[in-house]
Amino acid sequence: MPGKYDLPPDKTIELLGRLMLSWDGQWFLKTAQAFGVEKGVELNARVRYSFGRIELREFLKAVGHPGATTVEEATQLVHAYHRIFLGKGMDATFDIDGDTVTISVTKCSPQEGAEKAGLRRDTPCAACESVWDAWLGAAMPGSRWTTDIAASMGRGAGCCKIVLKKT
Repeated sequence: MPGKYDLPPDKTIELLGRLMLSWDGQWFLKTAQAFGVEKGVELNARVRYSFGRIELREFLKAVGHPGATTVEEATQLVHAYHRIFLGKGMDATFDIDGDTVTISVTKCSPQEGAEKAGLRRDTPCAACESVWDAWLGAAMPGSRWTTDIAASMGRGAGCCKIVLKKT
């Protein structure tokens, strides 16, 4: 029975994405307060890698997809997931050249959140160094990826350039 406070599906997705990011940020902040920023960054990177794989596997199940067979298809799946999880919180383009995916990010809400919390601008960058290969690896089961952060907004660049190569 619909209730008077039910949200339309698009607003529900947007809200859940923001809440997921907020939960992630609060988990990191509390971990950093308890164990120090360096340990918090290390643990957050490990959690983001592990959870990144779970996120994409659950997304594949939800859309009834067995997993990508090509780099282009894996990239499309990751991008589709981002529209749900990050919504307007990330602006990115994905360029594919054979087995290489270059992601250019011009807006990053985790990085913006770190700044608001008074953390170093590059605090979320450590998680970003491993989460992309987790997402692509889960989207394309059995694949392995190397990551090169060619540029990072958190480290002073105008945009992030993340280069992933299927190995």
